[in-house]
Formats: sequence, C-alpha cells, structure tokens
Amino acid sequence: MLNFYPGPSKVYPEVREYLTMAYDEGMLSIPHRGERFVQMMRDLVGLLRTKLNIPQDYFIFFTSSATECWEIIAQSLTPTKSLHLYNGAFGEKWYQYAKRLRPDAYGQSFEVDDVLDVPNLPVEDDTDVICVTQTETSNGTQVNMNTLLKLQNQFKDPLLAVDATSSMAGLNLKFIRADIWFASVQKCFGLPAGMGVLVCSPRTIHRAKALNDRRHYNSLVFLHEKMLNYQTGHTPNVLNLYLMRRTLEHKPFIKNVDQSLVQRAQELYAFLEENPEMQLLVENPEVRAHTVIAVKGADRWVQEIKRNAAAQGITLGNGYGPWAKSTFRIANFPAIADAEYDVLRNFISAHYH
Repeated sequence: MLNFYPGPSKVYPEVREYLTMAYDEGMLSIPHRGERFVQMMRDLVGLLRTKLNIPQDYFIFFTSSATECWEIIAQSLTPTKSLHLYNGAFGEKWYQYAKRLRPDAYGQSFEVDDVLDVPNLPVEDDTDVICVTQTETSNGTQVNMNTLLKLQNQFKDPLLAVDATSSMAGLNLKFIRADIWFASVQKCFGLPAGMGVLVCSPRTIHRAKALNDRRHYNSLVFLHEKMLNYQTGHTPNVLNLYLMRRTLEHKPFIKNVDQSLVQRAQELYAFLEENPEMQLLVENPEVRAHTVIAVKGADRWVQEIKRNAAAQGITLGNGYGPWAKSTFRIANFPAIADAEYDVLRNFISAHYH
C-alpha cells in the first residue's frame, strides 16, 4: 500500500530495523533520569542542530504533540493575548484553542491565494505572541521565510511563533526568522505519531523566565530547567526519541532534503496542471506548499478518485475542514520514495486525462 496521506504518513522503512535495535539494546526500559538516556538526548539534540540547521543558541524541547505546543505557548508565554494569522483549518484551530485559555486572543484570517499582507496587519499594542502556520496542512498553502522576516522586522516586541508541523525536517526553515517553532513527528520526520518538537529562541526563554508560570506540568520554565541537563520534564516517549536519533544519523543535511522536496513538488504541480481533469486548490504558485498538495474537484469526482486509487493500493489524503469533500491531498514528505510518485503519476495518467 502506498501512503500519500499528509500525516500520520509513511514512516522511513529503516524504522522497522531501529525498533528491533531499540529493544535489543535495552533502550525501552532505561530510566529517563539515567546516564544512558541523558547521553541519547545529548546526541539527539546535537543531531537536530546539525541536520536541521537549528542555531546553537536556540533551545530544543520534546512534547507529546504540536497541539501541546499550542498549550505551552498560551500558558507560559502569553500573559495577555496572542494574534493568530490563519487561512486554513489548523491555523484557526490554534486560534480557537488559545482563545479558550486566553479569552483576549484575536485572529485575522486571509484567503488561500493571498500572500500575508504584513504592513496592514491589525497588531494591538499589548500582543504577546504573533502566531503563524508555516505550512497549512488543510489546504496546501505556505508562508515563506521572506514573509516571516517582514513580520519580524515590523513587529519587534511580540514573540513570533510558527507551526511548522508539515515542514520541519522537510524544508530548510530559517529558524532565526522566528522565536518559536514546533512540529509533530508523523509528517516530514517520517516517524510514528506521538511526539512533538519545540524550538525556542533565547528571547523566548527570557520571556518564560520573566513570567515564571509554574502551574502546569508542561510549563516552559520547568521544561527548560530539566533540558539544561538533557532531561525531559516527565517520562517521555523514549522509543520515538531513540527512533529520531537513529533516523537523523543517516539522513542528509536539510539543505539537500529541501532541494529534492522542492524540485519534486514543482514536478508534481506541473504534472497536475497539465492534466485537464485536475484542478489545484491553490491557484497562486507563490503560496503553494512544497510538502502538501491539494487537488480540488466536484465532491463525487473526489470520492471516486480516492476509491479508484485505493483499489490500486494507493492511499490519497482526504480533504480537511471546509475542503473535506471537495479536495484530496498528496503528501510530499522525505520518507516517500520518488518511485512511489511515479506509480501515482501513472495511475492518474491512466485513469484521468
């Protein structure tokens, strides 16, 4: 079965071997305050910095999911309010989640084909955090690094937080363009679901310490204090940490991963645009995501193509949110091999042209 679902998505084939290694090495029953765990974490943090190009002075934490990172940002870094810029279901969910914890949180939506209009954003004076979704998984759009730079330059005081769930470990993110980045591992990391990665600038930690919120099990000050000794706040997903360390050891640098993913995305977009039966949801090439591609059509046609693909052993991603019935999505993640996209293209050419 070929899996093009945009998360949980295909795991790296090597994971099968690493699972056995974790068991054989006794890693599944090590204490998370012990020396072996600390050494593994030290190695892992070093690999994340090297392979994903994370600045040396940024801090790396591990959570249960990207959704937990929403909670940490609201609780530990937002005394008053956050501004949420969104054009899709996940950005809006983040906004709704933050609003439940911080009722003064406010949102600004923009259209799928729009480039974020930074100079005209309604940023209120007492905004603590500006929240942006880098790749919007629900509709296959992205906010590029240049837009993040504009946000950073125009709004100096608020922290800039970026949901990179569908792009971290796939695209060469410029981490210095924002204060907070986070992702879940079931997409570009090519790992089983059940873990998140949170990356914070020195300014973020400074803010967390100044607020010193310690009321929650995942308060950022507490996570930071533990991580100074390469430990997690509470018993973590040791298996996934081990799998991440093993996969990163054998992966190329993010610059190379990014190049091949972007090229493959451009080829897929070109192929789909040439097909008279295929319509891309995102018409503006400037805001098309490189890691999630959304194809739209009549509801019945979308159901039919997913059904026909499944009969050929190909899983296409369902649409999501407002686009649930009128689109299907194709993941373009590093764990999926080029040959698998050849099979997908052949299927589309044979049945839809």
